[in-house]
Amino acid sequence: MIYLGLNFKNFRMHRMKYFTGLFFKGMGMGAANVIPGVSGGTIALITGIFEELINSIKSFDMQAIRLFFTGRFKQFARHINLTFLVWVFLGVIVSIFSIAKLLEFLFLQYPVYIWAYFFGLILASVYFVGKTIERFNPMVIIMLIAGTAIAAGLSVLNPATENDGFIYLIVSGVVAVCSMILPGLSGSFVLILMGNYELVVIDGVGGARMDILFPVFIGIVVGLIAFSHFLSYLYKNFRDQTVAVLTGFILGSLSVLWPWKEPRYQHDVHGNILFKPDGEPIIQKWERFVPREINREVILVLLVITGGIITIWLIEKFAAIKTK
Repeated sequence: MIYLGLNFKNFRMHRMKYFTGLFFKGMGMGAANVIPGVSGGTIALITGIFEELINSIKSFDMQAIRLFFTGRFKQFARHINLTFLVWVFLGVIVSIFSIAKLLEFLFLQYPVYIWAYFFGLILASVYFVGKTIERFNPMVIIMLIAGTAIAAGLSVLNPATENDGFIYLIVSGVVAVCSMILPGLSGSFVLILMGNYELVVIDGVGGARMDILFPVFIGIVVGLIAFSHFLSYLYKNFRDQTVAVLTGFILGSLSVLWPWKEPRYQHDVHGNILFKPDGEPIIQKWERFVPREINREVILVLLVITGGIITIWLIEKFAAIKTK
């Protein structure tokens, strides 16, 4: 009896450790999704939950609907891997709503260092994601180059103007969530290109405005379920090619996170700067530059980039710990 009791206690501790790990991995995904240029999918891939996440989301099918509406809730929970999803998305939600305000402050006060930190994160991610490719061949290399080119091309596009239309907000949710679960393609950056980053993340999430969040949520649910089926098929049947494209996405997104850049604002036909309703000027694009001399800021930026690299290394080591 004592032996069985100890085994049960160890089992509970083991499971709690596993669930806690899922929660913090979800928090990492949520934090990444708030940052323009960083993808929650990258964190999921590095921490080892990407494939299970995609397959779990894909399980929301007709069988799941039948199980739910016939009252077979235990079978429904097992079918969709509910425990896994609850802990991961609980971490995502807590992270998004707790970090949105903090990031607004940090980007305002320390933009160069925040960009530098995430530059280090993504730079290290290129290696840790790329090393999971099992076999390199010409097609894998082509996919790697194509993914890099696509992400780099997106980084030079000019942002659209803000649009708070109901349908456009739904589309914003669909597009953003598809890029959020794709490693290397940032949902936040896509929202910037669509002109709705400030509206959704700052006004919607930070201000808890349901008139903005409700249509975005509709788009997120629809896009997440539909896209997960497609991505799961690719990952299962063309794993190395898919990982190569995703690695290229991550590599190509580095230009978005380059620490040293200056904003170029949008102007009207008369040459006057255009402003948002809250008085903030509308940024049309960023012009990147390389510092001409090594000074205190450059040294600090390099240290912060190193800190980002170390963070990904620690995340990868943590993910390697068997929690099941």
